[in-house]
Amino acid sequence: MTVSMKLGIRGVLLLGTVLLAMPGMVLAQQVKIGFVNIARLISEAPQATSAMAALQEEFAPRQRELVALQTSFQERQEQLQRDVEVMGPDERQNAERDLRKEERQLARSLEELNEDANLRRNEELAKLQREILREVATYAREAGYDLVLGEGVFYASSAVDITADVLNRLQSAEGGGE
Repeated sequence: MTVSMKLGIRGVLLLGTVLLAMPGMVLAQQVKIGFVNIARLISEAPQATSAMAALQEEFAPRQRELVALQTSFQERQEQLQRDVEVMGPDERQNAERDLRKEERQLARSLEELNEDANLRRNEELAKLQREILREVATYAREAGYDLVLGEGVFYASSAVDITADVLNRLQSAEGGGE
């Protein structure tokens, strides 16, 4: 048996001893535990609604511009289909080349818009998550919780679920003009 294996076994034994001793310590201290459904807070917090509305407003001009470009492209495409019979080969080839070029530019613009919107959405989501976690921590401290769990919990009874309380605080904060 190597030295690292001996240390590993000793670590496991020490951890086991500590874990066996914990239930007695936990009962003696009356630990207050809560659970928060972060996904629910993110979807129901008024801050999320206002952030999404601001993002829509931010990207609306570019979306309108793209819709106008798509409409113009479709009109040109339809015009080319109508005029293809009366065009000469060179004229038709040039018109088709211009149309393909316009189609590629339109696709690039759409991709850029989607990338920019996703980046901003992720920025706003990260900001919202930080705000929610700050509010959870503040609530937990004020309400005397020793431990508040979030994601990764397989079951939490309603007795320890403090999601509604935190959501009420977020709604109050939004209503207060923060």
